[in-house]
Amino acid sequence: MSQLKNVEAKILQCLQNKFLARYVSLPNQNKIWTVTVSPELRDRTPLVMVHGFGGGVGLWILNMDSLSARRTLHTFDLLGFGRSSRPTFPRDPEGAENEFVISIETWRETMGIPSMILLGHSLGGFLATSYSIKYPERVKHLILVDPWGFPLRPTDPSEIRAPPTWFKAVASVLGRSNPLAVLRIAGPWGPGLVQRFRPDFKRKFADFFEDDTISEYIYHCNAQNPSGETAFKAMMESFGWARRPMIERIHLIRKDVPITMIYGSNTWIDTSTGKKVKLQRPDSYVRDMEIEGASHHVYADQPHIFNAVVEEICDSVD
Repeated sequence: MSQLKNVEAKILQCLQNKFLARYVSLPNQNKIWTVTVSPELRDRTPLVMVHGFGGGVGLWILNMDSLSARRTLHTFDLLGFGRSSRPTFPRDPEGAENEFVISIETWRETMGIPSMILLGHSLGGFLATSYSIKYPERVKHLILVDPWGFPLRPTDPSEIRAPPTWFKAVASVLGRSNPLAVLRIAGPWGPGLVQRFRPDFKRKFADFFEDDTISEYIYHCNAQNPSGETAFKAMMESFGWARRPMIERIHLIRKDVPITMIYGSNTWIDTSTGKKVKLQRPDSYVRDMEIEGASHHVYADQPHIFNAVVEEICDSVD
């Protein structure tokens, strides 16, 4: 954990805006690692960003300054990931999902945030949607960035969009074990393994770091005892699919909650979901868009365009 702390500190040093990094203790003794940027800007609805599987607050470094220029921005490590507590999650998909959602709501309450613009990437998008079903009065706008877990698993194999090669390689190594077990087995070679499977991460963050800072960060986020990833495993079947697909539940979000879905044009996630969400919510605001030249990690592939799009959404709120 101390290595994660050190590498994250190096990442956060890049921030220009004032920020506050600390643990937020929940009533059940769990702690959520939280970074708040521009805490002094209290006039507008804050933006809350929820990272994806295996991620953490540090991966938003290309977005934090821009998106906190006119409002407070909160990011946190999901329960079971990064520097947050790693409890034992329920083993069933609904129980695991609920545990995440309740932790987000308890965090919000503890932080004293009356309402927010809620943005989630990948697994974070799935959880932000689940949160919005349960606590719609807290969400001024829901922004889903390449969200995981929406479509139903196709019965026709030809309809399945192929996941990227690195994904298949990791999946074949792991078989039935937890998704990130290979990183833990690799020990000190782990950062090199991240670099080998995901050389693109180094390129994405090259403006800030010429070395392996980001690979090391991802490794140390995931080299600890599995908790969030065990919960994710309970929620998924064969990596690409959710056991409880969100497309079947998105209509349960209150009609007045606006939703924007942002996809990378080269993503492996099924982008037709955006159109299907519109059909599920005919009387609500749903906008879906693709960002050219971006893959699944839209926020890091095209940070300037992504930041401009998100700022525009935030400005539409207040």
